[in-house]
Formats: sequence, structure tokens, C-alpha cells
Amino acid sequence: MNKLITFIGNGKMALALAKGLCDTHAIEVIGRNMSALENFEKSLATPIKKTLFSNADITGKIVILCVKPSNLIEVAPYLKGVALTLYSVLAGVQLESLKIISAHHYCRAMPNLAAETNASMTSLIGDISIASNAKTLFNTIGTTLWLNSEKELDIATALAGSGPAYLALIAEALCDGAVREGLKRDDAMVLMRGLFKGFGELIQATHPALLKDAVMSPGGTTAAGYGALEKGKIREGCMEAIRMAYAKAKEMK
Repeated sequence: MNKLITFIGNGKMALALAKGLCDTHAIEVIGRNMSALENFEKSLATPIKKTLFSNADITGKIVILCVKPSNLIEVAPYLKGVALTLYSVLAGVQLESLKIISAHHYCRAMPNLAAETNASMTSLIGDISIASNAKTLFNTIGTTLWLNSEKELDIATALAGSGPAYLALIAEALCDGAVREGLKRDDAMVLMRGLFKGFGELIQATHPALLKDAVMSPGGTTAAGYGALEKGKIREGCMEAIRMAYAKAKEMK
């Protein structure tokens, strides 16, 4: 029988992770009301064990904490027993703060929404004794990187955790630009999706600067467009996005 994974919370990240893990693990979800848990099960399209907070027992379980950071103090008293391992995906919440929930081992993990397609980039930090187990678990839903400090994980959160939202903005803006110039919206979406799929493969083996240089011919169309991006301070905006997201993570300690 597949090993049980217990999710605390039934939001978007919990669902994304469960979609990536349900083929290899049995799933339990602990939440506030049965209706929400039933909707979670329906969205997952896989039978799960549904448990209300009033009956929550995490003794000996592998737990993934997926509630909002501000709800940690409220939720913790409901979780009876001592978990085997507590994985937390709560942005900015430090390992020491997680000890309000009893567990033998603690690990912070920062996946992203690509977990539901087994393509998450997940950063990890915590008890070094479970590093191998943590990487094995989260490699099920993509790629992992074990970091050396919680500071590094908070920076990684700003990059890989929040990154899908930044890339979604760029993708939408590129489509809007094509539509503005006269391309049909549906065609622009097809082209954008193909672009991102191909770029995702290329960037695995090529440095961004070299990739840019390979595309940009002297005096060509790419150079003209690239100049517009630099004029619009896209580079500075992206760097500032990382700075502000990291600053927000530090505030949430």
C-alpha cells in the first residue's frame, strides 16, 4: 500500500502537491469543514481520507503543512500527537516557529504550483538527518535543491516559489503585445505556450546571456524588441521583485 501523506489545509498549494503525489502516496487531508474536503477530493479525482480539525491526530505521520502563515497559531492546537516529520510550505515561517506543532523532524519546503504537473522546483532546508527523505519525497513532483540556511530558502521562495506569477505576467504581456499589433488572441496564446515550452528546455543547458546572444542578430527584430525591454526597465523590475518578495518573507518570521 502507498505510504500515507497527511496535508494540513486544503488550499491551492495543497491541491497542487496532492495532484503530484497521489499516484505514489495515499492522501489524507485535514481541514475545517467536510464540504471543502469533499470538493478537494472531487478536484483531485482520487479518493482521500478526509479528517476534520476536531478529529486531527498526526501521531507517527508524514505531514505537509499548507495553511496560511497567519493561521499557524490557530491551527496548531488541533493537531494532536507527535508527527514523524513535519514539512512546511509556509512562506517566511522559520523552523523554530514550526515547533508549536510536535514532530520528531522538521523541514521547510518551498515548491511551486508546477507540482501538479510533476514539474515543481522545490527548495528545502531543515533537519539534515532527513535531507535524503525530503529530496526523495519532493523529487516525486519535480526537482529539488537542499539549501544551507533559512535565509537562502527565503530568497529561493522569492525566485522559484513566486516565480510562476512573474512569468505569468510576462506571458500575458507578450500576448497582449501581439494582439495589439493585430494577431488573434487564440493564436497569440498558442505561440506563447510553445515559446515557454521550448524555452524551458533550452534554459536547462544554456546560460541566459548566451541564449539571448544566440537569438539577437545585429540590427534585427530581436535587438529592437530587447531595447524596448531595457528601456522599460524589465531587468530592474525583475530584480526588484525578488528583493521585495524576500523582504516580505523576512517580515513573516
